[in-house]
Amino acid sequence: MKAVILAGGSGTRLWPLSRKNYPKQFLKINNCEVGEGCAFDKGSLIQQTVSRLLMTVEPEDVLIMTNDEYKFHVKSDLDALPEEVSGNIVLEPFKRNTAPAIALALRYCVDKLACSEDEVVFVCPADHIIEPESKFSQYLKAAEDAAEKGVIVTFGIKPLYPETGYGYIKTKSKTGDSQFTIHGSRASVPCLEVERFVEKPDAKTAEKYLKDGGYYWNSGMFAFTIGTLVKELKRHAPEIAALYDAGYDHMFSSFGQMPDISIDYAVMERAGTVVTLPMDIQWNDVGSWDSMFEVFPKDAAGNIKIGDVISHDTTNTLVISDKRLIATVGLDNLLVVETDDAILIARRGDAQKVKNVVETLTAAGRKEASEHTTTYRPWGSYTILEDGPRYKIKRIVVNKNEQLSLQMHHHRSEHWVVIKGTARVTIGEDLKFVHENESVYIPKSTLHRLENPGKLPLEIIEVQNGEYVEEDDIVRVDDVYGRGK
Repeated sequence: MKAVILAGGSGTRLWPLSRKNYPKQFLKINNCEVGEGCAFDKGSLIQQTVSRLLMTVEPEDVLIMTNDEYKFHVKSDLDALPEEVSGNIVLEPFKRNTAPAIALALRYCVDKLACSEDEVVFVCPADHIIEPESKFSQYLKAAEDAAEKGVIVTFGIKPLYPETGYGYIKTKSKTGDSQFTIHGSRASVPCLEVERFVEKPDAKTAEKYLKDGGYYWNSGMFAFTIGTLVKELKRHAPEIAALYDAGYDHMFSSFGQMPDISIDYAVMERAGTVVTLPMDIQWNDVGSWDSMFEVFPKDAAGNIKIGDVISHDTTNTLVISDKRLIATVGLDNLLVVETDDAILIARRGDAQKVKNVVETLTAAGRKEASEHTTTYRPWGSYTILEDGPRYKIKRIVVNKNEQLSLQMHHHRSEHWVVIKGTARVTIGEDLKFVHENESVYIPKSTLHRLENPGKLPLEIIEVQNGEYVEEDDIVRVDDVYGRGK
């Protein structure tokens, strides 16, 4: 079985932590214990997703679909996982929806990994929280059994409350007629025939779904054989199927011609061979701060406090401090999320409206809509500490054995002070080593390069000075990461 992880989304409903340039699949936002000062101490959501799948599939059978904008984020997160995983990263050349992405993944499996049409493929997003993972692994093995019989398996979640932020799956019966045995167990899991898919309901309708029964949250996870899904694509999405038939290379180069359509609309809602595997587990798509509130354990007052937080007379409130101390007094039923350049304060229940804030920021051209003060690059990261007229101060971290491009700037000079580690610095024709508490000066229009030859991260403070200090004043002459000049 191959596992395809969809990691190209740029969701903004978890703003200000999640932003376009650093979406939620790369956030480290769960594994907290009840108590003061809970920290972001677990791997990112995409790391958790890969680790969870490795309980069922081999590392070389994990395929990650993303895009050029996030490829270095993905590679960086995969460095902490088995080496074989990083080999199967497929970059979507254009941003499309899930149907084209999944079709491209299947073609990659056939042409590059020599998979047959009988190969079972499991597809899931990169940013869900699932517990317990051992139980999910059993469900996944049961879905593999079912998919081998020629059906498309959707993963339905037993609803715990009338959620209006999820789509639902309506089954034809409340108990399954066919049983697909879980590997290595005497237990069995019923697969239920799907009657229809239901869009996100209003509160009254969601309450009715729970009362009636036979409705499950649509988790956005699927299992099928390659042959089964391709047959459904040819029947219901002929434009995608035609490009699929032309082979991976042609499909990749013609990806811009793909329709922008989800796999639900393209196939699932119209296919006649769809069943649901009901799962009774803890699942959350982390689609909003309201849904995040359901994930974390709460203290005796019903609060979730992450980071440096002090609260008095505060109840049923989520408070996340990323950089600074947050003190709350007399709050109830609120969401408070702090980063070093933005603070969100909202009522619980209104978190879906956060996307409206991002739309407003985007329309105003505000960088807070898409960028953090910390920006990640393939070689490490930089954080803007101060930004003023004619100057900018950054903290730059270069990972071990990494290097920046050989570059120059027309409008600014730079001073570098090494805080930690040893830097190898090229300035024009000169090469020198700069140690802790030493500095170096780079004049305007001078070719230069910063490298970390050591085994520990290199940290420097950079002071830029000039008439223009924005990031587009970079002329790259040589770059090991293949970025353009």
